[in-house]
Amino acid sequence: MNKVELAQFLRHRREARRPAEVGLRVSGRRRTPGLRREEVAWLAGVSTNYYERLEQARAPRPSTQVLAALGRALRLTEAEGEHLARLAGQAPPVRDEPVPDGVLRLLDRLGPVPAYVVDERYDVVAWNALAVNLIADFAAMPPEDRNVLRMSMRGAHCSSPGEEFARQAAADLRRAVARHPGDRQLAALTSEYADFDAGFAASWTDHEVQPRPTLRKYIDHPHLGRLDLEAQVLESPTSRHRLVFLTAEPGTPTHEALHAAR
Repeated sequence: MNKVELAQFLRHRREARRPAEVGLRVSGRRRTPGLRREEVAWLAGVSTNYYERLEQARAPRPSTQVLAALGRALRLTEAEGEHLARLAGQAPPVRDEPVPDGVLRLLDRLGPVPAYVVDERYDVVAWNALAVNLIADFAAMPPEDRNVLRMSMRGAHCSSPGEEFARQAAADLRRAVARHPGDRQLAALTSEYADFDAGFAASWTDHEVQPRPTLRKYIDHPHLGRLDLEAQVLESPTSRHRLVFLTAEPGTPTHEALHAAR
């Protein structure tokens, strides 16, 4: 159980939730942003003292029933509820896994669609030929450099940070840290990227964990120019790998460039 992370996550979710969203009527001015601690405790059916101790990182491990009640009280999404359970030590640890064969087969059958697979640390662990043509020769890179965030920090043309990307990366890495407490590589990566990108640092501080399956991405290619792409992200149902594939609207210059790069 990570008491400090659990306390911070609960506080941020409480402050982000407005009384009207949970069916509470309030009148007059409120100094507390979002819900008050006693309101969350009442909604969850626990004592105010116990909930306060949770936010102070002083309470014992909450039961699965209490976690479920807190999730309902705070209107947590499925991803947020899973994250809460992991912080409370109620979910089994996740081990590193090989990329499933089905994901690799799909990767090779996408045709004129550049695609790659990332693990929980945003390391690129598999890719197709078009991804090499448009993004980078991943096989020629040292494994420690084959990371989407570190490539972005180096100014590689495959990455376009931006607000939505920063928020997605923060959410993904927050969930990964909860699944792999004590992982030094993850800690180093998040620290480096927070120093590099203020949007990521803000989202990290806000404990966002909600995934965003679609993002805009721009690739500045040395020969094809600027490519305007839509990045679709599919999560493997049998592992923690994510398949990222890049598409363009038919009839656009980017769409034609993808076909020309095959």
